[in-house]
Amino acid sequence: MPAIDDTRPFVPVNIAILTVSDTRTLETDKSGDTLVERLRTAGHELADRDIVTDDVDAIVGRLDPWIQNDAIDAVISTGGTGLTGRDVTPEAFLSVFEKEIEGFGELFRWISFQKIGTSTIQSRAVAGVTRGTYLFALPGSTGACRDAWDDILVHQLDFRYRPCNFVEIMPRLREHELHGRGS
Repeated sequence: MPAIDDTRPFVPVNIAILTVSDTRTLETDKSGDTLVERLRTAGHELADRDIVTDDVDAIVGRLDPWIQNDAIDAVISTGGTGLTGRDVTPEAFLSVFEKEIEGFGELFRWISFQKIGTSTIQSRAVAGVTRGTYLFALPGSTGACRDAWDDILVHQLDFRYRPCNFVEIMPRLREHELHGRGS
């Protein structure tokens, strides 16, 4: 049964929060605030926080320095995952992924379905990894951010969570760079 293994030490993860929005500011960013509060309550570190417009180049332009920064282990974004013409967060994230974590979006929508029914079909939440940095793109609602954190990320970003978690494989995420691709 999945559970926290108290014999293992807690390992704080350095997480950057990115809000994708044409209208939100740090003062009005409730979804970003929700993520910051939850990651801090869990014992993780807020590595950085920013807001960018719904624009692929702006999103990638913010992600790239964070991906290159070895002090940032994960980026969680909120916003821009819907179906409108301005919703381009998944396209930006997919363009930088080395590997997509397909199960994240599937699991998020399954959890969301239990709460909002078929409306979850409009979510294009995605996750992946690049240069050893986990990247998670969540919808812009505070409810979606709570669901993703409380039901997925709080567990997967906890080294003590068994039977497995994202933190325990972090040291191996860049091994392809050491051994060459396909080796």
